[in-house]
Order: sequence, then C-alpha cells, then structure tokens
Amino acid sequence: MQHVLKHGKYITGVETKMKQLESQRPSLGALTHSSKNLNNIFASEKKKKEMMVGYLELVSNLTQEHAQVVPLTLFVAILCFCLVIGHLLEENRWVNESITALLIGIVSGIIILLVSKGKHSHILQFNEELFFIYLLPPIIFNAGFQVKKKHFFQNFVTILLFGVIGVFISVTIVTFGSWWLFPKLGFNGATLQDYLAVGTIFSSTDTVCTLQVLSQDETPLLYSIVFGEGVVNDATSVVLFNAVQKIDIETLNGQTALRVLGDFLYLFSTSTLLGVSTGLVTAFVLKILYFGRHSSIREIALMVLMAYLSYMMAELLSLSGILTVFFCGIFMSHYAWHNVTDSSRITTRHVFAMMSFIAETFIFLYVGMDALDIEKWRTTKLSTGTSLSIYSSVIFLILLGRAAFVFPLSMLSNYMNRGKSSITLKHQIVIWWAGLMRGAVSIALAYKQYTYSGVTWDPVHAAMITTTVIVVLFSTLVFGLLTKPLIVYLLPHQEKNPDHGEPKSPREDVTLPLLSMEESTSTNLTRAKDSLSMLIERPVYTIHHYWRRFDNAYMRPVFGGPARDPPAAC
Repeated sequence: MQHVLKHGKYITGVETKMKQLESQRPSLGALTHSSKNLNNIFASEKKKKEMMVGYLELVSNLTQEHAQVVPLTLFVAILCFCLVIGHLLEENRWVNESITALLIGIVSGIIILLVSKGKHSHILQFNEELFFIYLLPPIIFNAGFQVKKKHFFQNFVTILLFGVIGVFISVTIVTFGSWWLFPKLGFNGATLQDYLAVGTIFSSTDTVCTLQVLSQDETPLLYSIVFGEGVVNDATSVVLFNAVQKIDIETLNGQTALRVLGDFLYLFSTSTLLGVSTGLVTAFVLKILYFGRHSSIREIALMVLMAYLSYMMAELLSLSGILTVFFCGIFMSHYAWHNVTDSSRITTRHVFAMMSFIAETFIFLYVGMDALDIEKWRTTKLSTGTSLSIYSSVIFLILLGRAAFVFPLSMLSNYMNRGKSSITLKHQIVIWWAGLMRGAVSIALAYKQYTYSGVTWDPVHAAMITTTVIVVLFSTLVFGLLTKPLIVYLLPHQEKNPDHGEPKSPREDVTLPLLSMEESTSTNLTRAKDSLSMLIERPVYTIHHYWRRFDNAYMRPVFGGPARDPPAAC
C-alpha cells in the first residue's frame, strides 16, 4: 500500500514538473513574435547602414566641392595680400606691381612646396584657355580704352614698324639663333616647329614695368610708342604663333613664307575692322537709345558685354582677339564713352582698370608659384650647366633681336617724321629696354604649345616650359628692378610737351572737304596740290590731320562725342 502511494506521488510529481516545463516552452505565437522582432532589428540596422552610406557620400561630395573652393579661396586671399603689399611699396624706387606679384608668388610657392612635402608648389592648375578667354581680354581692352588716342595715332606708323616689322626681325633672330645654339649646348630633340614656336614665344614683350615709370603727360611721344608697340607686338606674336602651328615643315619654302605674310595681313586687317565695327555699333546704340535716362547700369553692362563679345567673335572666326578688343576699346572710348551719363563715365574707367589690374596680378602670381613646380624640373632631364647655358643663350638672343630692329627702325621713323619730334638716342635706349621683359603672353603661348592642361611628360617640352618661366622671372625681376633707375638717369627732367611737336599754321573750317563741287576746278587743283605736297613731306601727320577733320565733320555727329577744334593745317 505504501509502495503504491509512493509511486502515485512520484507520478504526480513528474506530471507537475512536465506542466511546469510546458508552461516555460514558448508558444508558436511567441516564436513568430520573436522572429518579427529580429526582422525589425535587421531592418533598422539596414536603414542605419544606408543612412551612414548616404552621410559618407554627402561628406565625400562636400569634400570634393571644398577641394575646388579651398584653392580659390586661398589664391584670392594671397591676391588681396599682394594688393596690400603693392600699396605699401608704391613709392619704392625699385619695385612695381609686377615684381611684387612675382615675389609673393615665389614665396607662396615655397610655403606650399614645404606643406605638401615637395609634391607641388601652386594652388591652381594653369589652363591656357582660362588665360586667353578670361584674363587677357580685360587687359587688352583697358589698354585701348585708356590710351591717349591723339598721340597713339600720330605715332601709329612708328608703332607698326616696331610692333609688326620688329616682331618679324626678332622672331627670325631668336628662331635661327636657338636652332644653331641649342644643339651645341647639349639640348637635342627639338623640331624646327619647336624652334619657330620659341621665336614667337620670346618675341612677345611685356612693357608694364616701363609704362608704370613713364608719364603719359610728360613724355607723350615715348609713352605712346612703348605702349602701342607692346599691344601690337602681343597681337603680332599671337598671330604668328597660330600661323606657325599650321605650317607643314616638310614642304617649307618661299611660298610658305609668303602665305604666312598674307595670312598675317588678312588677320590684322579683318580683326581691326571687327573691333572698329563693334565699337561704332555700341556707340550708335548708346546714342540713339540713351540708356542713361532710366538706368546707368544697363549702359555700363552693354559696354562691358559688347567688348567681350567682340573678342569672342574674333576667336570664333579664327581672327586675332587681341587686335579686335584693343580697337574696340579705342573706339568705345572715342565715341561710346561720350554717350553715357557722367557717373557711368567715371565708373567705366575705374571698372575696366580694376579688371585689368586684377587679371595682370593674377597672372604674375601664378608665374611665381609655377617657377617651383618640381614635376617639370624633374621631367627636363637636363644638367644644371646645360640648363643655365640655355637660359643665358635665350636672354642673349632676346637682347640681340631687340637691338636689331629698335635702332634701325628708329632712324627710319625719324626720317619719315622729319619736322616733328624725333626719337632721340636716349628714347631709343628706353624703347629697347622696355621690350626686354617677357610676361603673361609668353607664358600662355608656351603652355599652349608644350603642355596639355598645364601638364607635360616630354623632357623636351618640359625644358621649353622651364626655360620660359626662368626667362620671364629673370627679365621681370632683374630688368624690371633696373627700369626706374635707368629712366631716371636717362630722362632726369621730363618736360611736358602737350603739342607733341605739331607745326603751327592757320586753321581751316572743320567741314571743308578735300574737294568741293561748289568751287572752281583751279581751286580744287590748288587744294589737292597742297594736300599732296603736305602728304609727301609729312605723311603721318597729314593723314592724322585729315582724319581729325573728317572725324569732327562726319563721325562725331553720328556716333557721339563733343566737337573739337580742328588740327592746325599746313
């Protein structure tokens, strides 16, 4: 009996234990609920992961954007610093804006080189398209807009002699000189087309240093020649450079030279005509519509946009944008400027000068930084002695090529302009010295010829780039530093000469034509004979004289500008 009771209690205990275990076992619903919780956790983790990936992509995009913004910000900051330093050194006898920008660029390049542990020295990558499309137009347009047209056109033939004939002479000497000297100095591998490009690159002058010293009011003859030659020289060098790119070296002969000359004359004339036409159209529109009665902003904007449009049209038509925008600036200043309000006249002069100044400073800053580009120096594979020999030979050829045309052409100009102010020997030395500096155009042409987006892996091309940079630095720093003392020594007392040596004689009626249908044949013949003799004796002055009479009588009434007293007739 007791055994039965004990066995029953045992069974009862086992059943109770089994019930307890069954109560602790999760039900199917509980398992389903647990599975849903796990899915929710996985989904939440996946969502967090996607959010993290999106955040990382956003950070990456922001980093890439800042990778473009940071260099520009830093470069603009250095540009502002350069302006401040230039202002503090304004009265310095030796340093000018170009030299200041170069020195600050070199110092900045050294700092960047140290920070980057020798990887690179510049902030921005040079792009020749950036230079030719955005930086060069405001510089050239402001040159035409600010020039004193009277002195410029009185010396226009002399300017053409130096800026066109002189460039051909300089290109010839530099090209054949480098072709003969470079192999003897241990530099081989350059083609004839490379030597032709070298001739055009190093024949482009930069007269900024000299013009900052000369006074346009005190030495009008000298200033107009130096200034005008600098602009025409740049245009001629660019046109010749583009012509060189089209030359087939294998079929080079006398006909090729004539073809290049014909292309140059065509480009020179058509580019000038396009610039003149754009300037006259702008003046006519401003005179007829008179934007100033509603808003001076529109007339300023129209002048800026039309100037830039003229340059872009010239580039689109494969013409010389430099010549086009230069003559557009001259004719806008001569006519359109008189058709805007007084406030717009002041604003346009300062705006154009400001844009030109910033562009020039930008270029010289970059040149200073690029001088320390390690990759280009490593790619050249030239020894130090060979490199120094190349640099010295190029500078010697520049000096020789400059002297070969300045002094002979000055004598020719004095003969053609006899009876007027002549170019003295001291003036000739200043003109020769002013053209020894090389600048932004030389750098841009070298990059266009020898690099792709500022990069080259060809040792010969890298050597050409480093040679150009060193020559620009040396000529700007050394020759530029000596410019002020030289001019002060040669021209210690610069006396004003507003009449510029023009002969005095009785005035004529502004509207009096060369020939008149209302007068007798004998009177017309007498006038024509006097005009012809005047043209033979003083051709430049005579053309300028009759142009001013024509301008006062017919051009200004249509395109704008105050009527002036006619020039003295002979």
